[in-house]
Amino acid sequence: SQSKGKKFNCILGLSGGLDSSYMLHKVVTEYDLKPLVFHVDGGWNTDIAVHNIERLVDKLDLELFTEVINWEEMRDFQLAMFKSGVPHLDVPQDMAFIGVLYKFANKYGIKTILNGGNIATESVQRPFNLIYYAADLKQSKDILKKFSSNKMKTYPFTSVFFHKVWLRYFKKVKVFKPLNYLDYTKRNAIKELKENYNWIPYSQKHFESRFTKFYEGYWLPKRFDFDMRKVELSSMILTNQITREDALEILKEPSLTEIEIKNEFKYISNKLDITEDELKGFLEMPKKYFWDYSNNHRILSLGEKILQFFGSSRRGGAF
Repeated sequence: SQSKGKKFNCILGLSGGLDSSYMLHKVVTEYDLKPLVFHVDGGWNTDIAVHNIERLVDKLDLELFTEVINWEEMRDFQLAMFKSGVPHLDVPQDMAFIGVLYKFANKYGIKTILNGGNIATESVQRPFNLIYYAADLKQSKDILKKFSSNKMKTYPFTSVFFHKVWLRYFKKVKVFKPLNYLDYTKRNAIKELKENYNWIPYSQKHFESRFTKFYEGYWLPKRFDFDMRKVELSSMILTNQITREDALEILKEPSLTEIEIKNEFKYISNKLDITEDELKGFLEMPKKYFWDYSNNHRILSLGEKILQFFGSSRRGGAF
């Protein structure tokens, strides 16, 4: 009733990945929702992601709101994360996405946020020492203070306190995860999107971002000996989409071929305006973790436990 007569009754971030694409397809075609669809361009979009976004938005006859992040700020934030030695290098992209999402929700007075988090592919949590809270603003500010001189005047910083507490409990903004209420299986979702939009699948989850492809496909396995595919595949085993044998077969092959690694290494270093030797230096430097920098870990983990107790939230996106 709150949204009656409004142009939008919910907000949805579209990355071009499977989860957000399928969610948008379903809520518009089957549930007749009117989402404000936004996309954050952090400078790392793959051509496939651009294609998939355009196909969905055009065929569904929707307006797309795009926020382009200042590249110099994104670049400097990304380099600061590399220089810090921590594993959670995707924070600049993740925080920008979260920050813009809540900015749009606030601006348009939208009380319902649709989130692509799902049990089908994300029920198994990622290791906390490697994938830390994206919205620990204290940590990000400390890393930037130590490794960047950029004033970051326009970057959309956000704090977990702002969106988990202020917006949720004071502004009454609700987060809803539609994919958990649908029969969501990866294989069927891809088939449906292909048939309806000529949607192109990715070789791995989150590979709609060129940086994430490099980071999850090469950097994490090489530097921290962790293959992110284990998380998604384990979730898919638990939800009966594949067998353990299927998963083990997939894991026999690396995410990226040697040629792809070489190409991505060149692309990432060029884009960040550093040499390939500098990038290799970051790969070989001593490892650091979130506890090596200022952080809000104690209060955030306590808050997470409280939210879990009330059944309203969990780190990792599934619930």
